[in-house]
Amino acid sequence: MRPIDLLYAGKAKSVYRTDDPDVYIVKFRDDITAFDGEKKDTLGGKGRYNAEVSSFLFDYLEGHGIATHYIKTLEPATIAVRRLEMFPLEVIVRNIAAGSLVRSYPFCEGDLLDPPVIIIDYKSDALHDPMLNDDLIYALELATPEELDQIKAMALAINEVLQEYLDERDIILVDFKLEFGHHDGEIVVGDEISMDSMRLWDKETGASLDKDVYRFDKGDVLETYASVAERIFSPPRRGTLS
Repeated sequence: MRPIDLLYAGKAKSVYRTDDPDVYIVKFRDDITAFDGEKKDTLGGKGRYNAEVSSFLFDYLEGHGIATHYIKTLEPATIAVRRLEMFPLEVIVRNIAAGSLVRSYPFCEGDLLDPPVIIIDYKSDALHDPMLNDDLIYALELATPEELDQIKAMALAINEVLQEYLDERDIILVDFKLEFGHHDGEIVVGDEISMDSMRLWDKETGASLDKDVYRFDKGDVLETYASVAERIFSPPRRGTLS
């Protein structure tokens, strides 16, 4: 299995076709961006941490009956994945009010959202990822009602699995982004699940453990990513969510 040509280069990942038409290779680069690309840097080693965490969490979800595009890790910062027909949707699951939710709506940061709130954006850099509602999704033919119901159900199931796992390691899953696609008629999770796509807080201190450290100059990004990876790979620190 080897890369043949570049299919897509995003802000922090490059996707390559391979000699197997059903398999792509994803390389997690060391680039990091914020504020719609207005802030950007390259941090040596950052791609490896995101790749390792994504691989681990995809494998963990598979073990809990949730299908993903992940096949295997090829080398540091590089994974093999199944080719998906992607929905142009960014599905954000929010457990606690933070970020744009606080800036755009009358929530206070830290407000518990029970049940969790699902927000779906149209994945388009040119349009700056505008928020969608169900009617817009159907009108634009981005997903059928049946597909959207399944996507939302899967997002909530993933949220439950990840919340419990991270809670055992004293990490609060504030919110996170998912992307989905079709593979052989089945809807599966694609893209990544990493510190770049999750908002995480330390349960004891409330400190940010994700890309907010970079966005708002809260500390050493690589040190934070390394510590989160270590905690995710480690045994539980305490009991599960009550």
